[in-house]
Amino acid sequence: MDRRSFLAAGGLGLLGSFAPRMAFAKAATAKRFVFIIQRGAADGLGTIGAVGDPAFVGARGDLAADLTSGTKLDAMFALHPAMANAAALYGKGQALFAHAIASPYRDRSHFDGQNVLETGGIGAYQLKDGWMNRLLGVVPTDDAKAIAIAATVPMALRGRREVASYAPSSLPDASDDLLARVTQLYQGDAQLHGLWNEAMQTRQLTGDLTRDNGRNAAATGALAARLLAPANGARIATIETGGWDTHAGQRGRLATQLKGLDAMLGALQAGLGPVWEDTLVLVATEFGRTVAINGTGGTDHGTGTAAMLFGGAVRGGRVLADWPGLAPASLYEARDLKPTTPLDAFIGGAVADHFAVEPPRAMAALFPASAKTAAIEGLLRV
Repeated sequence: MDRRSFLAAGGLGLLGSFAPRMAFAKAATAKRFVFIIQRGAADGLGTIGAVGDPAFVGARGDLAADLTSGTKLDAMFALHPAMANAAALYGKGQALFAHAIASPYRDRSHFDGQNVLETGGIGAYQLKDGWMNRLLGVVPTDDAKAIAIAATVPMALRGRREVASYAPSSLPDASDDLLARVTQLYQGDAQLHGLWNEAMQTRQLTGDLTRDNGRNAAATGALAARLLAPANGARIATIETGGWDTHAGQRGRLATQLKGLDAMLGALQAGLGPVWEDTLVLVATEFGRTVAINGTGGTDHGTGTAAMLFGGAVRGGRVLADWPGLAPASLYEARDLKPTTPLDAFIGGAVADHFAVEPPRAMAALFPASAKTAAIEGLLRV
């Protein structure tokens, strides 16, 4: 195997699955933005329960128990007790929750719903690039450095603008001796020498986290922070999380999922340090779940759900909701939480505030098919 074949076949895999061109210039501002995708349709009512709704306990059955003992957010809503870090951020005014929210998608296919969530279209596969990739064209030039903390670049970041990706490798850590030998091997190769040096710089930036293999939520949050915190690091990132499709045994499974998400948020905050003050974290899913519990202790694919904003940039300590109610006559198609807030408007307003972009311009770029929808403003401290 020659040197180029070695590199293509996985020589850089010694450092993790990483797109090699990750040499970021120093950014002009300190703004960071992270989108955490909840794949599988996270149960918004199981995360932020409408405990003040008279129909909540009766409709949710056993699933209501954890929420009634959760952190009271206001007279209507309570946060799941597994979200301890999130509750602390809410108390400090650094977390904002939006409920009864949904993308324009109204069917219940994971693949189609995730495509709408990530492309910003009004229907599946109408747009060929992701709204986060289009975001790179409207933020200040020095902020347009993006990375996916994933094995492959998610649809949200795909498009004509170049992005990096990083995922911990399943391979064992390379020894310093081996890395030194490979460096010497590429020393005289004009094409590969620069790429290898960039990869080595990335290894130093991310530290020794490859042993976690992406399975540990806190380690993933810490890794993301290491990629975002440095002055020459990324400014925009996406993190994929799975396991939110809770058709059976939801009470225990959702608690575990939320504990992991909470640990990821805590690690992000700790790792970013003072940069957290200028950070915005969005957590969103493709659609919600049924209001009623099914026969296997879970819920099925639904519509309305909850989305979350975290970070020092957030004007938090509140729940944004035009609450439709959980009485049978108030449900969407007699089964789901009725969506009353457009997810597009929520994301567009938050991003516009964060990067000081005019809201109509942000909506037109991120969500061109629904650009007539007005962005929700006042979500952040500006």
